[in-house]
Amino acid sequence: MAKKVVATLQKGQSKSYAKVIKMVKSPKNGSYIFKESVMLAEKATEFLKKEE
Repeated sequence: MAKKVVATLQKGQSKSYAKVIKMVKSPKNGSYIFKESVMLAEKATEFLKKEE
């Protein structure tokens, strides 16, 4: 499945997209949650810097 996603992201203009995974600590019980998103590569650093 991952190979298909990577192959799809590398065609045409979609090369400027990146899959971003961020680890966030849950305020309820202190465990970590992973937030996953596909976005433009330029906005990836903003997503990672944004505190939630």
